[in-house]
Amino acid sequence: MGTVTLPLVVGVDGSDSCLKAVDWAVDEAARHGLPLRLMYASLWARYEAGLPSVDPGRPSEQVPAEHVVASAAERAERRNPDVKVTTDIVPEDAADALVRAGDEAFGLVTGSRGRGELTGLPLGSVGLGVSARAHCPVVVVRGDGAGLAGTHERILLGLGESDTTAEAVRFAFREAEVRGCVLDVVRAWRRPAYDRHGDRLQPGGPADTYEEGATAVIDALLRAATIEHPHVRTRRSAVEGPAGTILVDRSAAADLVIVGAHRRTGRFGFQLGQVSHALLHHAQCPVAVVPQRQ
Repeated sequence: MGTVTLPLVVGVDGSDSCLKAVDWAVDEAARHGLPLRLMYASLWARYEAGLPSVDPGRPSEQVPAEHVVASAAERAERRNPDVKVTTDIVPEDAADALVRAGDEAFGLVTGSRGRGELTGLPLGSVGLGVSARAHCPVVVVRGDGAGLAGTHERILLGLGESDTTAEAVRFAFREAEVRGCVLDVVRAWRRPAYDRHGDRLQPGGPADTYEEGATAVIDALLRAATIEHPHVRTRRSAVEGPAGTILVDRSAAADLVIVGAHRRTGRFGFQLGQVSHALLHHAQCPVAVVPQRQ
């Protein structure tokens, strides 16, 4: 038996944000040779239980749902007819359905906000919920036209701690390789306020030690991936400052920014740290949150 190719799953709801996500996902599926699964999920079955319907055999939202997925499938085929597309309509909460679908997916793709959500919100509830809970990479498609179109030819990887970044590093190198672009790797560092004896340090002290330590961490965390992907060009930077601010600023010159997800045990599964939150709300290009599998 041949190896099963997992699909790239896209949440669709008919919003403008969703259409951008479909376009991005078609291009991504083509790059990796993946099938595309377009999923519409809603709790209409729960809300409409017991209510009269014009067509007793079809709930009132079933018809617009079918139109949404059909239109999305036509859009995907027009963009790249070589990408195999399937559609699915699920009577479940959208975030729950996508998280479950992610258990058998190459990755999940969502828009930055859904149908009916306030346009002033920086990120919709579905994108945030899926990013926090999914067990596969999640890409929230947001940002300006250049980033969405991939014209910068640069991937940005925010490198955190070793227990949260191994999967993100592998994902980033694969992305840079299939795109044939530069991988810009950044690790932020901060001067400690106190020394190991608990005494307050003077501001403006020598930074060489901290910067060298951050550079050493970058080299160590990239070593295996560099050997596996020798043709990927990397640019490595150890930068003083808050990681979220640095990565949001640099996202303006990137086609995709990638961060690892923290795993915290508990009822809500993966939770997002401050850096992930900052990027999901303010990045100027699509954001990939890659969970670390235990």
